[in-house]
Amino acid sequence: MSGERVYSIKGGSAFPLPTVSLAEAGFRERDDLQEWVLARPEILGPDVMVVAFEFDRWQDSRGDRQRDRLDVLGLDSDGRLVLAELKRDKAPDTVEMQAIKYAAMASRFTETDLVSYHARFLSSRAGATVSEDAARDALQEHAGELDPDQLRQPRIVLVAGSFVPSTSATVVWLSEMGLDITLQRVQAYRTAADDVIVTVSQLFPVPDVEEFTISPQRAEAAASQTRRRRKREGSTVVRLAQAATIPDATSLTMQPVAIDAEALAAIDEWIAEDPRRGRAIWSNNSRQPLRWEYDGNDYRPSSIAQTALREAAGIERSIRGPSWWFTPEGKSLTELAEETTPSGFDWSTLHTILNSMPKGRWTTYGDLADVVGTAPQPLGGHMTNCPECVNAYRVLDASGQTRTGFRWNDGTDQRTQQGALEAEGVVFAGNRAGAAHRLPEEALRELAGEYISDGA
Repeated sequence: MSGERVYSIKGGSAFPLPTVSLAEAGFRERDDLQEWVLARPEILGPDVMVVAFEFDRWQDSRGDRQRDRLDVLGLDSDGRLVLAELKRDKAPDTVEMQAIKYAAMASRFTETDLVSYHARFLSSRAGATVSEDAARDALQEHAGELDPDQLRQPRIVLVAGSFVPSTSATVVWLSEMGLDITLQRVQAYRTAADDVIVTVSQLFPVPDVEEFTISPQRAEAAASQTRRRRKREGSTVVRLAQAATIPDATSLTMQPVAIDAEALAAIDEWIAEDPRRGRAIWSNNSRQPLRWEYDGNDYRPSSIAQTALREAAGIERSIRGPSWWFTPEGKSLTELAEETTPSGFDWSTLHTILNSMPKGRWTTYGDLADVVGTAPQPLGGHMTNCPECVNAYRVLDASGQTRTGFRWNDGTDQRTQQGALEAEGVVFAGNRAGAAHRLPEEALRELAGEYISDGA
């Protein structure tokens, strides 16, 4: 970006500031430039957090240590790794090839690896030991539940005072081939007061016209990332816990997915040896929502899934744990999170219906959800924790049975849900409410004020 000009304004006049190299200004690569990036990771791009720096814990396929040192390892809010190479002044003509080698090695990182590296980084910066649990929380707060597929596609950022033409040409070609790579230029200027200011400018892709210059492969990759980000809208576990989509004390079962037949058979056999290994109890705790029946301890969904894969099949890799755990209704945590209604959903229609429901009548979560405009799971989760949801005991599942984990807003109420309905005249056959007392969906719409004509 040789056309950049920086001016000092004095008395209404503009005075150009002379350029100086970072070396001429007395700045060093590790002590200064690297520290600026650690303190201001936005230099590498929007929504980037630092995972580690001066990273040298590479291993080859035989487990031998490699001596290469990556300047900064970051993570963006989409869950993609960001590998940054920093050069104080002119970058050598091999800088892009060095970065590609780092990207290839980093593409094998698992969530467990990143947690370990980040804990070391935080500990070194804080001067005190930071636990891996705290490091994991920091990563997930920034990027949500990490997706192994995303981790395999790191992006590269090269930061330098200047780049030789061959590097620029190579980067353009690599971008056209689908690699996500960015050039950032740092330039120092000296003021009349002998102070130094530093600018950071993106050379490639050109800002504002990036969508016209990147390749179709990059464009599709970017669109795919956007779709995934919107679909996830944050961590699966956090969304479910915050919305209370799943009632506390719900029993979940492990059903492995996205692994080969041999590994699946090994896990099935491992669970058959002790069925408790395949069961967990849910609680709306965004940090560790599963109490594993096998040992009685609390874990994240991915932790138990990774343990199962390691112990049963001898495989160590990242897993999207929420997709392995299923509710009694047959839906995975991942599916439920996708259906979960955003926290800003307007529940006033639900409150109106529940307030108006007559005695001796009942309805289902599904019918209510259709009228309110959401899905049964988030509706049930909302009702579990909502003091405005009066008469919630008149809502049953699709088969007319009471809901596991139902509780009264008044903690002193000792009635059962079925007992309360029977006292109002609802007849149960065994544990199922009679259809004669069920409110049809049209009646629910009338209670909500949506009067339907005969021609509707």
